[in-house]
Amino acid sequence: MTLISATEKAWPVAAAGLADQLVALGKLTDATWHAAVSAVPRHRLVPRYWIQDATGDWRETDTTAPAEQWMGRVYSNAVLISALHRDGDRTDVLSSSTQPGLMVRMLEALEIDDGHRVLEIGTGTGYNAALVSHRLGSEHVFTLDVEAELVDTARVRLAELGYTPTLQTGDGALGMAEHAPFDRIIATCAVPAVPWAWVEQLTADGQLLTDLKIAHGAGSLVKLHRTGPDSAEGRFEPVYAAFMDLRPDAKPSAPTRLPPGEATDRRTTTVDPRTPWSSLVVWFLAAFDLGPDVSIGYTGTDTTRPPAAVRISTPDGSWAEITLDHPDTPPDESEQTVTEGGPRALWRLVENAHHLWERHGKPDWARFGLTATPQRQSIWLDDPATGPRWNLPTAP
Repeated sequence: MTLISATEKAWPVAAAGLADQLVALGKLTDATWHAAVSAVPRHRLVPRYWIQDATGDWRETDTTAPAEQWMGRVYSNAVLISALHRDGDRTDVLSSSTQPGLMVRMLEALEIDDGHRVLEIGTGTGYNAALVSHRLGSEHVFTLDVEAELVDTARVRLAELGYTPTLQTGDGALGMAEHAPFDRIIATCAVPAVPWAWVEQLTADGQLLTDLKIAHGAGSLVKLHRTGPDSAEGRFEPVYAAFMDLRPDAKPSAPTRLPPGEATDRRTTTVDPRTPWSSLVVWFLAAFDLGPDVSIGYTGTDTTRPPAAVRISTPDGSWAEITLDHPDTPPDESEQTVTEGGPRALWRLVENAHHLWERHGKPDWARFGLTATPQRQSIWLDDPATGPRWNLPTAP
């Protein structure tokens, strides 16, 4: 028996096993989405995927790999990198098949019901469009992606499975006005502010769910309800999630960065240097002051050893480097050395955000919300009328 024929015989059991796995993980509770995950052959929509090894190199895996290994990953709660762009030594991820657990969690959060018309921003492999088409019928599903090749490939593969949603190539921020209104919009991409076109294309009581990131890693999933002709409001989902940035038709230019300023301050800090990764709400609050183009990373002179410091920088030439004396241990109250330069003390802004977070009782994501109008979008804590409020740095 060939690998392909063996796969076609085995995938229904594997897909049903994936649905059961998502239930066990607490990601899936709705029987209708369990049925969709069990019915959609993910391997037909992602017949090959890329894996990055320990050295950073990418290798492609497809149906020529051992069946057990290949099927095991396709029908697991794993992200599958499906498209790369190579430019010299640089490799960027163009598209991926999202973790099924995150996908069904988002679909359940949107409370999709029979007869709903759903717009998906970010077609990718078409796997999510297949799940929604199975649940609602293809005539109720609309999906959009900026990459024409991805859309064309997804259209063919979906049709082979009997799914014929409306697919379109274009700028995701513009939505699909010619097919509006939609009862639900799901965006599998990150945006610095919710595109107002999405709100306009919702029905009067419609909902949308997207990943709001005001800077790298700063934000999470937020669900908005349309509350009027010129307003939408909602809260962040309790569990953190992250997607690749929404890419417009025209590739935006990189921000101009001034040369790093000379070191102007050297002091100590008790705020964990790994805050951009370990304390995501604090990093979110800090991003309002740091700005959208902050860069973060680890530094060290010896690549065979753990990193020696965390470095953050902004286009105005400001930078901060915070030592990592114990990079593999949990955060504690030990002091780390901070060296800063340029016109702004960046780590001081992170420390201020940490103190603000503590002062408000260390809020989690579910205590934050978003109010959106055509003119302004604001984040608030606890209550949209009386709680602290921060305006988004990026206009809708």
